[in-house]
Amino acid sequence: MKPVVAIVGRPNVGKSTLFNRLLGQRKALVEDFPGVTRDRNYGEVTRFSAPFLLIDTGGFEPASGETLLVQMREQSRLAMEEADLILFVMDGREGLTPSDLEVAALLRQVDKPVLYVINKVEADRVEDGIGEFFALGVESLHPISAEHGRGIDDLMDEVLQRLPATGGDEELEGDEVRLAVIGRPNVGKSSLVNRLLGFERVVANAMPGTTRDSIDTPLVFNRGRYLLIDTAGIRRKGKVSQKLEKFSVIQALKAMDRAHVTLVVIDAEQGVTEQDLTVAGYAFEKGRALILVVNKWDLVEKDERTMKRYTQDLRDTFRFLPFAPIVFVSALTGQRVSKIMGVVEEVAAQFNRRIPTAELNRVIEEATKSKPPPVFQGKRVNFFYATQTAVRPPTFVLFVNRADGVPVAYQRYLINRLRDAFGFAGTPLRLALRDRER
Repeated sequence: MKPVVAIVGRPNVGKSTLFNRLLGQRKALVEDFPGVTRDRNYGEVTRFSAPFLLIDTGGFEPASGETLLVQMREQSRLAMEEADLILFVMDGREGLTPSDLEVAALLRQVDKPVLYVINKVEADRVEDGIGEFFALGVESLHPISAEHGRGIDDLMDEVLQRLPATGGDEELEGDEVRLAVIGRPNVGKSSLVNRLLGFERVVANAMPGTTRDSIDTPLVFNRGRYLLIDTAGIRRKGKVSQKLEKFSVIQALKAMDRAHVTLVVIDAEQGVTEQDLTVAGYAFEKGRALILVVNKWDLVEKDERTMKRYTQDLRDTFRFLPFAPIVFVSALTGQRVSKIMGVVEEVAAQFNRRIPTAELNRVIEEATKSKPPPVFQGKRVNFFYATQTAVRPPTFVLFVNRADGVPVAYQRYLINRLRDAFGFAGTPLRLALRDRER
């Protein structure tokens, strides 16, 4: 699993600016559907020598009447629990405040590395005035300007030295299929895992957040080896506010780093929430195979058209996942749970599927003849050759004369033609374009 770095601090000190600076600009092809491209308060940082998951705690503030200080305290406690390293950001222009002292007192209670970052230090004269922050009782400060990039390299050198070792993406290797059960607290993840296993492997309780850590359990189905990963809900200690349940996303992200197939569990009574979209969008971006599992189906009043209407609503909401199978179950009664592993088996096979080069080029040739790409800068875009370069997920490279002349909409058209020809149920597809002369 990738280590987690959390950014904490009061509002307006530049946490989000630092978050964006460290995250950098993504250049991956993403769908322009709601639920994929959105403002986020977490992200995978891959620009440096060691990848890590970055969390901006400012995005987790609940819309409530609680005082700002209470909100900050709760965020800081959650960061203490979930993060491997904490960046405590303060405002170098405004100076040391009582709120900063409050958060610093909390951070001293945890046995995790904390880097004290003084932001908005754009000039030497500002840096000369940050001595008051040593009143926090720390040995070193990290003056930076997140907006202008000043001091970021030195800060990252320290961050990378402090991060714990991680296995990285090689954890995806192996014969077993790793199946992560993800979703919001109290949607029935642990009950579903118990049903799949046939015994009480994990504690299932109506109280949200019962699961404290991700729990791995081996499973054999049709002679295939699987590893079930039951992800934790929010981890609570003391009196952490229950309104901050979005921190359960962190556990799902950690689990997805190790998973091949993800079961996104949705509460049939409550319907789809923003958090469901967030988690599913991350699974899509990570290139994980994905199945939508609608749990608590026994609690929904039905007629002969209920399932059809619900399915259409899910397709409209998860527009970026038209390929994801949908399974309606009740973990409580066991209704249709037996169907899940059959779907997982098929999706895992598609996730690892390779297409012969000749068949692949035939489909691409037919697609480009049926609907030629638009003219780019007065010249026609020519497709020369296609090949599959990877699985998990299936990844294809197309050689063309002008890679920058193929719009995203046309790339999506090609992906849809590949799906029409070969299926690929449950798995995202990756398409890369390369320039090549005739």
